[in-house]
Amino acid sequence: MVANFESVQQLGKEHFEAVSAAAAAVTKGWQNIAAETTDYSKKSFEKSRLLAEKLVTVKKIDEAFALQSDFAKSAYEDFVAEATKLGELYSAIAKEAFKPIETATKNFTTAAE
Repeated sequence: MVANFESVQQLGKEHFEAVSAAAAAVTKGWQNIAAETTDYSKKSFEKSRLLAEKLVTVKKIDEAFALQSDFAKSAYEDFVAEATKLGELYSAIAKEAFKPIETATKNFTTAAE
């Protein structure tokens, strides 16, 4: 009986550590996503500001349309790149968060057998 209690206690400790490690991985991942999103927002704002400065100085409507078209194309490409990067970050969070839980589950399955 003592051996069973100690093994259950050890198992509980392993699961607690696994959940703590998973929570730490999720927290770090969210911090990475927040930093990436902040960086993207700053760059996007700066590009918009530069466009506005250029638009103020245009003398012909064709130039304004060309500037706006180039900006729209660039903004779309930047957005797609950022969405891809964020998707990879979300995927990395999931992988990192489930690693310790998967290990603890394997240990639990091995101990139960």
